[in-house]
Amino acid sequence: MTTVYVSAMIPAPASTVWGWVRDFNALPRWTPFVADSRIEQNLPSDKVGCIRNFVLKDGGRIREQLLGLSDYEMSCTYSILESPMAVENYIAKLSLTPVTDTNTTFAEWQADFDCPAERERELTQQIGVNVFKAAFDALKLKAGGR
Repeated sequence: MTTVYVSAMIPAPASTVWGWVRDFNALPRWTPFVADSRIEQNLPSDKVGCIRNFVLKDGGRIREQLLGLSDYEMSCTYSILESPMAVENYIAKLSLTPVTDTNTTFAEWQADFDCPAERERELTQQIGVNVFKAAFDALKLKAGGR
């Protein structure tokens, strides 16, 4: 099993950042790499079990299922059902923690998955840098930081 972990400080209150990321269908509004997203079967985007079907700006399509959503813990857990990446058993969790001293947010994103050994390094880089870090950098900009 491969693990990718990325963390960042977002210069905004955790409740604000959670408002941006809580909606499982909101990726196009806060990530630089998603062109369009929809929730299948018109289910609410915060219903555990719903499936988001989104298109990347490079044309790739990914389907993910919401496995858990906690407003109390400000976290969501999801799995990849279909993806152009060669990953299996992919489970990821995005968590936010308030930093009360500075009224900012500590954000963590972790994914565990199986992949062919020869692609582990490439996929770790792709997910860690091109997805998680890129999304956190976009949240920093949205919060007015750099």
